[in-house]
Amino acid sequence: MSQSPRPPLMSLDEALTTLLAHISPLAGTESVATLDADGRILAQDVVSSLQVPAFDNASMDGYAVRSADVQQAGVALKVTQRIPAGHFGQPLAPGQAARIFTGAPVPSGADAIVMQEQTEPAEQTDQVRFVAAAQPGQWIRRSGEDVRQGDTVLKRGQKLGPAELGLAASLGLAHLQVMSRPKVALFSTGDELVMPGDVAPADMPPGAIYNSNRFFLRALLHRLGCEVSDLGIVPDRREATVAALKTAADHHDLIVTSGGVSVGEEDHVKPAVQSLGALSLWQIAMKPGKPFAYGHVRRETATGLAHFVGLPGNPVSSFMTFLLLVKPLILALQGAEQRAPVRMSLPAHFELPKADKRREFLRVRRNASGGLDLFPNQSSGVLTSVVWGDGVVDNPAGQTIAHGDLVSFWPFAEWLS
Repeated sequence: MSQSPRPPLMSLDEALTTLLAHISPLAGTESVATLDADGRILAQDVVSSLQVPAFDNASMDGYAVRSADVQQAGVALKVTQRIPAGHFGQPLAPGQAARIFTGAPVPSGADAIVMQEQTEPAEQTDQVRFVAAAQPGQWIRRSGEDVRQGDTVLKRGQKLGPAELGLAASLGLAHLQVMSRPKVALFSTGDELVMPGDVAPADMPPGAIYNSNRFFLRALLHRLGCEVSDLGIVPDRREATVAALKTAADHHDLIVTSGGVSVGEEDHVKPAVQSLGALSLWQIAMKPGKPFAYGHVRRETATGLAHFVGLPGNPVSSFMTFLLLVKPLILALQGAEQRAPVRMSLPAHFELPKADKRREFLRVRRNASGGLDLFPNQSSGVLTSVVWGDGVVDNPAGQTIAHGDLVSFWPFAEWLS
């Protein structure tokens, strides 16, 4: 009896859409000090209760004047006051100038600042001479030109970086309401895996390899603001995999595994997840990264479900599926805005004469001529291709590449920021 044909693999775009349709932002939020909020996701809009700047102020060291008094070079005015930052001066009368410093409030009556470099000493010691005419409004920062009262300056879902924290501080906000960090359980499967430090390279048993995936996956999860529980290496036995999934589901929002999601007899993750929940995605039409799985695991001692992601065991496959699928999932859990990676159209300084039936992500590096060089070994197990490269070419299925063709380049720096 012949087997029914396997359904076609799901495209990457369809897989991402399907995956995100299962994700709702986590409910928890917390208040954190603005000084400690770098990298967090804002949980509510920030609306300004004040003007920034709060008052008209000088953007240069110099002299505050009435522009009508300095309509041409050579005019000398009496300096009647000195206004440092943090102090308000007296109203400026016609024919007077005020020595003023950057950030100081512009005195009433003045409508221009003449920078110090455009002045010189006058014959009388209490005067200053201007070597250029003054234009109304020059070198004055107006109240509210940065932020007006009532403006929404930061939006819910925005990732907070140094500039955002500085803006929040300029509004007097010592604390910000942010999304709670996703709790993620991470483990690898495979009897062949060994942790660095446990066994010296010279003493590695036949068939053993060091667990590299654990290191870059933890780093990627931390960069996305997750609280990570590292559950280590789980043996290639179904009962051990089931036990690890049960423990992880009860205390975490997301379970991320590496390895064991292919179709071999020692790949136990898929049936283990199906016994405890369900799989919604399995196998994607991409290279590297075909054996990707997404689903959920029921909690036994708590309500609800834990999301599950099964990444391939080959390191490049695991790395690429994380960037393309897991990163958007984690951002969605935090209610963060989703931004597609920046793409650049650059010439290929290599050839790809044989097309693949799957969408390929080729590890490349920009060269001094403005083109892209291809790493010679594109195997999914060659992690040096990711270290050597500074991005990937997103090559459609069935597409060959000739030297000089414009290709779609996705830089790693954008993904890893």
